[in-house]
Amino acid sequence: MDIVFKCPSCRQELEVDAGAAGQSIACPSCGKSIVIPPPDPTNMKVGIAAHSSAASREEKHFSVPVSEKPVELLIKKALPTLETAVKDGARRLKVKTIRHSDCKEVGHDNFDVIVSEALGKIGDDNIVSINSINYSYVEMGSQKILADFGVLIVYRG
Repeated sequence: MDIVFKCPSCRQELEVDAGAAGQSIACPSCGKSIVIPPPDPTNMKVGIAAHSSAASREEKHFSVPVSEKPVELLIKKALPTLETAVKDGARRLKVKTIRHSDCKEVGHDNFDVIVSEALGKIGDDNIVSINSINYSYVEMGSQKILADFGVLIVYRG
């Protein structure tokens, strides 16, 4: 149980353990010396343990709703991320697309080099198929329709 009292100087409300009654302390608010008063019914704060007697317990009855129809999922579980699938060791098919327009630098066409590097990283044993692709797109600057090509690589990953 705790004793609740006020500092006589600054009127700050303080709370201390009942075992500290009669001791002198410095007020945390104003710093003046205070003697903790003895416990009495007017300054005692009753804790949770005192309320747990059998007389103060209230019996409560709860009911759980029961339904005959199947349970409806309110929160659906998300599908695992691709990183999780790789960590689980599942060897699923993956696709890598390399476009010719993405491999051009000023004065250099690196398409063959980039495709060769990608195939080297994938490895011959994992390649399922290599397909050429042709597509067209609108160039933003000139508003012209341009044709391009690329490679679609299907592999086990």
